[in-house]
Amino acid sequence: MLNHFAIFKTTGFLYVTPGMVLMWFIGLILIYLAIAKDYEPLLLLPIGFGILLANLPLAGLMNPGEGLLWRFYHYGIQWEIIPPLIFLGLGALTDFAPLLANPRLIFLGAGAQAGVYITFFVAHAIGFTLPEAATIGIIGGADGPTTIFLATKLAPQLLGTCAVAAYSYMAMVPIIQPPIMRLMTTDKERKIRMKKTRKVTKLEKLAFPIVSTFVVILLVPAAAPLIAMLMLGNLFREAGVVERLSKASQNELMNIVTIFLGLPVGATMNAETFLQPKVIYIFILGLFAFMVSTATGILLAKIMNIFSKRKINPLLGAAGVSAVPMAARVVHKVGTEADKKNYLIMYAMGPNVAGVIGTVIAAGIFLTLLS
Repeated sequence: MLNHFAIFKTTGFLYVTPGMVLMWFIGLILIYLAIAKDYEPLLLLPIGFGILLANLPLAGLMNPGEGLLWRFYHYGIQWEIIPPLIFLGLGALTDFAPLLANPRLIFLGAGAQAGVYITFFVAHAIGFTLPEAATIGIIGGADGPTTIFLATKLAPQLLGTCAVAAYSYMAMVPIIQPPIMRLMTTDKERKIRMKKTRKVTKLEKLAFPIVSTFVVILLVPAAAPLIAMLMLGNLFREAGVVERLSKASQNELMNIVTIFLGLPVGATMNAETFLQPKVIYIFILGLFAFMVSTATGILLAKIMNIFSKRKINPLLGAAGVSAVPMAARVVHKVGTEADKKNYLIMYAMGPNVAGVIGTVIAAGIFLTLLS
């Protein structure tokens, strides 16, 4: 009998805690949302499974120096390898032509970052440290890799929570944004049709990633890892002579690093660190940041219309968050509800990709001031 009990003690069953069981439930919810609801499945599925693994007693997968997932986390995320590689793939997937054809739309991408900065001050005011407040605020940019990159440097204890919040709200763009868009615009404004833009030349497409790299990194050197990889990926896309590299960045490499990103991020969410009152505040503040970013983007578009003869459909301001391309699709959907012939998606991609750059710059500013 004693031998049997001794053997039983070597299993994990005796060490399961109520907190672990609750975390299993949370992990299973994320897996369910990924599979059944198609909410950011490429990230929420591995994150959800990582949560399960991190909360299995005696498994030791996140033990420093020896755990499998700890190695993914340490060498991939702490060493700042995986988030920049994600940006390499994003750059190869991104067409900056809509932004180049109508450069004034870049202001909408910048304006939508207001939610990041406003939430930063609110989070600090209610008790979070400055690095923690910056990490929470960046959720408003709706950019998961940038959130992970910043959290790793400024507030690693919040990495899992902020990452899940960022990707959850990215997935819920079609739910969160439309009510705000309808509330802040009139039916007449939603029917505004954008004038046809000029054709962007190949030289412009080639020059943009190179010039942007110089300008952004000279202005905000701390943003270099992300902006460099984003623009290199875009140069692969536009050069036309490295199709193999472009396709590898978009597909094989992107898929591999996504796996190695999601699992360790989920594995940082053990019961001891996640089941705290401040986690609720983080999710609330993240939602607040995302909603404010949506609202300020729309508001800026309306202000620009006061001084411009060529009117901008204010819905485009909501695409200033960097949830590419979901936000642009939602703008198009709400626009066609008002006017079935109003095709906004290509115009919305302008502020959408500008929002990606804006969020990276915001992260770089926070790193410069707080790291």
